[in-house]
Amino acid sequence: MKTPTITTRVSRELGMAINHGIYQPGTKLPGERLLAESLHVSRSTVRMALEDLERQGRVARSPQRGWFVPSPTVGEPPSTLESFTEMARHRGHTPTAQVLEKTVRSATLDEASQLGIAPGAEVLGLVRLRGMNSTPICVDRNVIPLAVAKPLVEVDLTDASLYESLQNHCGVRIFRSAYSVQAEAASAEITGLLRIQPGSPVLVGREIAYDRTGAPVLLGLNTYRGDAYRFHADLYRAE
Repeated sequence: MKTPTITTRVSRELGMAINHGIYQPGTKLPGERLLAESLHVSRSTVRMALEDLERQGRVARSPQRGWFVPSPTVGEPPSTLESFTEMARHRGHTPTAQVLEKTVRSATLDEASQLGIAPGAEVLGLVRLRGMNSTPICVDRNVIPLAVAKPLVEVDLTDASLYESLQNHCGVRIFRSAYSVQAEAASAEITGLLRIQPGSPVLVGREIAYDRTGAPVLLGLNTYRGDAYRFHADLYRAE
């Protein structure tokens, strides 16, 4: 049996430390000298191990920050509609969803107008903290007409895809989404939920989702960590 090299051993040990949360996503690693001392190897061995982890996408480096653990990122492929769960799975991450609020209430005038329902009609309001690999990524707020979402009132939506739940429990398939993205500064509430510094940039996505008939069935307000979301689009010049 082939004996692992020292570099391979150090790479594995650092990878395990990342897996166990000793080095959290978005945080800087100790300097190469300190890592070498703690692992009882040379600095050159540590550097080769880090370069190996860099090729795997486990760590990254910058001239200003040194070595750090990158935050997992999500983002829709150009011109493709995917749920958060689908985006995470396609990138090899484990999606999570913690239900923070789930209420049946009356729609506001603005919500009723966007959803094409009567003012004051009942809606399901849902707030969830979405994450990947135990790292909080997004605060997801959704409003759905109760006439559409009534079966979801009794469904546990922890770690579930809302798109899939609508299809499986309500017979509604999201076909199109009108989506806009805007940069903002994180509020105090968002700062605590996403574990970011006060005033950190966040990306706020606003969504109106439609079924195949063109009827609006969902309003979304998605607040992403600024370092964890990329938006892609295909743009064409007018003829």
